[in-house]
Amino acid sequence: MKKKLAAMLMGATLVMAACGGGDEAGDSKSAGDPEKLFSQKCSSCHGGNLEGGAGPKLEKIGAKMSQEDIENTIKNGKGSMPPELIEGEDATTVAKWLSEKK
Repeated sequence: MKKKLAAMLMGATLVMAACGGGDEAGDSKSAGDPEKLFSQKCSSCHGGNLEGGAGPKLEKIGAKMSQEDIENTIKNGKGSMPPELIEGEDATTVAKWLSEKK
């Protein structure tokens, strides 16, 4: 029973972190900064150093996927990753940054 409760709480925490706010219109602190955008929206699953966790590691994702492929994954989601956690120019910025990780 305790394991089920702990798993449920952890899952709920990850979902809330992935859907976290603070990057709404008017928040210019992270606009255009791929590392800050990643930290705010992606690091809870992919790790602060791209080492992975609930989501896959992204340390060398640019060797496997193009910028376009990464941006498509951000837009459409994949597996348990929800779509559009980052949108528009911010998604392009993060995809470009990740595509350079080889």
